[in-house]
Amino acid sequence: MANEAVNKEVIIEGVDPRELYGAQECFLEQMRELSPTVKIVARGSSLKVLGAKRDVESFERKIGALVAYYVKYGHISSEVVSQAFSTGISECSEPVSDKDTIVFGNNGNIIRARTVNQRRLVELYGKNDLLFAVGPAGSGKTYTAIALAVKALKEKEVRRVILTRPAVEAGEKLGFLPGDMKEKLDPYLQPLYDALNDMIPAAKLQKYLEDGTVQIAPLAYMRGRTLDNAFVILDEAQNTTRSQIKMFLTRMGRNAKFIVTGDVTQIDLPRKSDSGLTQAMDTLRDITGIGMVEFDKRDIVRHPLVKYIVDAFDKRAAEEEKAEKRGKANEAEKTIETPVVRLRKTRKEE
Repeated sequence: MANEAVNKEVIIEGVDPRELYGAQECFLEQMRELSPTVKIVARGSSLKVLGAKRDVESFERKIGALVAYYVKYGHISSEVVSQAFSTGISECSEPVSDKDTIVFGNNGNIIRARTVNQRRLVELYGKNDLLFAVGPAGSGKTYTAIALAVKALKEKEVRRVILTRPAVEAGEKLGFLPGDMKEKLDPYLQPLYDALNDMIPAAKLQKYLEDGTVQIAPLAYMRGRTLDNAFVILDEAQNTTRSQIKMFLTRMGRNAKFIVTGDVTQIDLPRKSDSGLTQAMDTLRDITGIGMVEFDKRDIVRHPLVKYIVDAFDKRAAEEEKAEKRGKANEAEKTIETPVVRLRKTRKEE
């Protein structure tokens, strides 16, 4: 009978239970809240589920969907858990297919699109020569873009890959760093080297860097160049000014692919309003041949705590913005005097 009480053991296979349960079992606690009709006890790689037969079977299907999602995309988030236990995530039952694979990296590592917006970026790449990918830290914007660039290079769609970013300090001055100009700039470009090292063998990457097949340079070095037969990525574009991003975009030559990535919540310019990224997206949004993907917290694929860190900072920034607006409104009220108030003051003075 559907209402018969059962006590079932659900075995977790294909995923580390710690990934499924989340940091400090936050995902497991979320599952309990979303499944109030069953009692759940976690014991390593198995779950003891007690409740009505129908409810236990429903819970088992949802857990199966979460495990399938992890196998396919390599991560789980609270949003995914919420979706699985409410509307369902039927796409999780689909097997991992070759179409999700972008490129084969080192040691047989498969680089694939792991989230919905990463897949959207891959899909739009085939239809557009210029792409904007914006979103929070850890959402895989740059990594996915570099994977697409390496794929294009391996398949001889382009002759060279150029990775660039503005050398804007995030709290540390360039002049205080040791070494010559290259050594001063390398720390800014290190995330790009890290991604390339995952996808191209070290010896081959070194050869590419030496012969110019792969170029990594600060944005200032792009001025005056025409980039033909190239896959070009501008990273950290939120730290460009309007004139800089315009200069970069107009470098596009024949048979070129451009991807611009950035996070508008991490602008290091003296005035956030000077960021050229948001201005460029607003200006170019309706032009055919330009695609735009806006990543969000659901795409964060780093440590599960990163999402909560982003959440906390976003909430604090919103509260500070509200407080600042209230302060300005109060100041405005104090400085405004009606004609009647001014007249009364004048009579008192007389």
